[in-house]
Amino acid sequence: MKDRPFKVLGIQQIALGAPDKTALRALWVDVLGLEVVGNFKSEKENVDEDIAVLGRGAHKVEVDLMQPLDLERAPKVHQPPLNHIGLWIDDLPRAVEWLTAQGTRFTAGGIRRGASGHDVCFVHPKGNDEFPIGGVGVLIELVQAPQEVIDALS
Repeated sequence: MKDRPFKVLGIQQIALGAPDKTALRALWVDVLGLEVVGNFKSEKENVDEDIAVLGRGAHKVEVDLMQPLDLERAPKVHQPPLNHIGLWIDDLPRAVEWLTAQGTRFTAGGIRRGASGHDVCFVHPKGNDEFPIGGVGVLIELVQAPQEVIDALS
């Protein structure tokens, strides 16, 4: 598809889920050495997540280690274990407008502030009759890149 009015600049995050994030922390923090820089809890999103990071500056990637607050409630952030990937986008509003015109399906909620403070929206894992393009089974978070990331990765 030509005339795309935005660029995907890189990976912003990988979100992993488990019924209990203890095993995720043991691997990603204790064994692999990632640093936990924050925690995010949301009743609405049914999540308790530790935000770990690897790399620095514009090349920093979050690895979100998530567990549900309630195993029986949706969303079930531990199913699938690779919950979603996040991509840096240089112009999120234009990207959403263009992708929607191409038939991309987004989850409810539109563009909103994400856990790490950036504007985000999500491409639905599955297309439907109205919007046939989806993430082919993967939830994809589109994240508005701050200017320093745009400058470094463009």
